[in-house]
Amino acid sequence: MNAQFASQSDLKPKKISFQRLSQNCWAFTAEGDPNTGVIIGGDAVMVIDAQATPLMAREVIRRIRKLTSKPIRYVVLTHYHAVRVLGASAYRAEHIIASEATRQLIRERGTQDMKSEMVRFPRLFRGAHSIPGLTWPTLTFRGELTLQLGKLAVTISQPGPGHTAGDAIVWVAAQRVLFSGDLVEVEAGIYTGDAHLEQWPATLEKLRALKPRALVPGRGPALTTPAACERGIAYTRDFVRGLYACARRGVKAHKSLRDVYSMVRKRMDPVYGRYPIYEHCMPFDVSRAYDEARGIKHPRIWTALRDREMWRQLADDRRP
Repeated sequence: MNAQFASQSDLKPKKISFQRLSQNCWAFTAEGDPNTGVIIGGDAVMVIDAQATPLMAREVIRRIRKLTSKPIRYVVLTHYHAVRVLGASAYRAEHIIASEATRQLIRERGTQDMKSEMVRFPRLFRGAHSIPGLTWPTLTFRGELTLQLGKLAVTISQPGPGHTAGDAIVWVAAQRVLFSGDLVEVEAGIYTGDAHLEQWPATLEKLRALKPRALVPGRGPALTTPAACERGIAYTRDFVRGLYACARRGVKAHKSLRDVYSMVRKRMDPVYGRYPIYEHCMPFDVSRAYDEARGIKHPRIWTALRDREMWRQLADDRRP
């Protein structure tokens, strides 16, 4: 079997939905592709996660402009991954907002992440020629930041490590709408290649404690009832816990990465194997879980060289 990313053959376009969740909040979703959130306030618009290229971001802008001519003043980056941030320039926003930890991760690994993701998942980088370079936040925060969009208060906060070390969420308390970024993903394979798996469930508990009425996950359909929000958070929590528990058992038994990969697939394929990007995510997920279980707490940077080394270790036995 030739080692290649499952996503390199994923070329089928996805159906886009633009769904209203409350008086001020919308979800731009695309069948498991990266989601974007939109908040239209009294005097300005906020976009949460920018899409992968300026060309792709224009589709979000087109939907916004059907609703309002108010300026898109804010773009919030929930984390640093290229598929979330490289389209930001299209919005011409006054402020690009991220946690200070995300800014540090862009400085540490943004260039490598951009190159790696574009090779791994070409369909998600339509119009890559329109990317001007790395996206840098113009406004960062530690802990929490509250902005007023007219009379509407919007809180951006960093609840804790999970999908990355710098994850941010956006919370509209008056309408109980949560934009989680990739801390929550639903009906999709969950990418954990840069994750902090042991801490992620505790971070999810903070999101659950907000008791959202609606939730826009990083991938998957918008969740529009309190019960659906609970299920979405549980879906992510169970995926993360199952992955990490399996890796810890394998490491404790002195298993190789290849053997741990087989163990994880046998456990998780029956539950998650039918969902979008699962096949793409699993080699990276298991590699990170294996590292963390061996005591590597700070995720290693993905590069073309590291990708090749992963394929070498998994060899032709990537499937159980």
